[in-house]
Amino acid sequence: MSKNKPAIGFPTLIQDFFCQRLIAQQNASPQTIASYRDTFRLFFQYTKEKMNKEPASLRLPDINAQLVLDFLDYLENERGNTQRSRNLRLAAIRSFMHYASYRDIESLSTIRTVLAIPQKRFDLSAFEFLSPAEVEAIITSPDKSTLSGHRDYVMFMTLYNSGARISEIIRLQYDDVFLEDKAFIIIHGKGRKQRSVPLWKSTAKHLKEWCFRLSLKGSDNVFPNRHGRPLTRSGVEYRLRLAVKRASERFPTLRKRRISPHTMRHTTAMHLLQSGVDITVIALWLGHESPVTTHMYVEADLTMKEQALKRIQDPSLESVRYQAKDTVLAFLESL
Repeated sequence: MSKNKPAIGFPTLIQDFFCQRLIAQQNASPQTIASYRDTFRLFFQYTKEKMNKEPASLRLPDINAQLVLDFLDYLENERGNTQRSRNLRLAAIRSFMHYASYRDIESLSTIRTVLAIPQKRFDLSAFEFLSPAEVEAIITSPDKSTLSGHRDYVMFMTLYNSGARISEIIRLQYDDVFLEDKAFIIIHGKGRKQRSVPLWKSTAKHLKEWCFRLSLKGSDNVFPNRHGRPLTRSGVEYRLRLAVKRASERFPTLRKRRISPHTMRHTTAMHLLQSGVDITVIALWLGHESPVTTHMYVEADLTMKEQALKRIQDPSLESVRYQAKDTVLAFLESL
């Protein structure tokens, strides 16, 4: 690099990555920008504790493969993030480093080591969903006499009714709510796609009372925090944990389960399927690009039915297992 051209500062790289690459060039969705922002917030908190450096003091060569790997291990082992979440955080960091490779050629050796970190493979685990009674217990557990309790009650009801993602529900604005005649809400989903979801009469009634209580209008957020700003993802997760804790007094089995806002989305899908709603309608309801994504709910429902069938199968029917005689075949059979 020329002596007359100093290396690009790390703060400048970060700002340019978000403002130029993501927003101006790629026209990334608000969800993508928020996800990447949260990744770097976590990453900078980690680097500050590990290296005792403020983000503005970092240099690109500091972001080496070992540091990133340690951060990913921290997410899994200490924060309890899933492997899927780990991969999403890694994707954000790799996207930044790929951009930085065009801006800081002198750091290419370090950048390449980070770009070489692979995504972690994982098995798709069975997803959690709730029974109708458990959902009702969670929704009704907040204290509706308080402002935050009333908000949580309506928010959880809307989550269950709509099957919305947490990112979609925290962005819901008053302009997206239509409560006259056939009530519905407009959800702004992934890739700037919008979908309309009908509301049950009870949901519309409570949503109308909540909006009236806050005197909402225009672009006001429907579910704000105590400062009037949109709730964060972690804020909704925390409020849901409190609701589940109260609901577990009626349903003790809830204490041992990991219930998240996404559990409500799974629950909506399963209850629609079990009520006879066509899978293509459920895909539209949830905002899936293809019914293939929604097919996992059909598979889960079939698995439940197969397990029920096994419990009532004639116990006198014994299965005969194939016994390999050849030693090589016996070895392969044992794998």
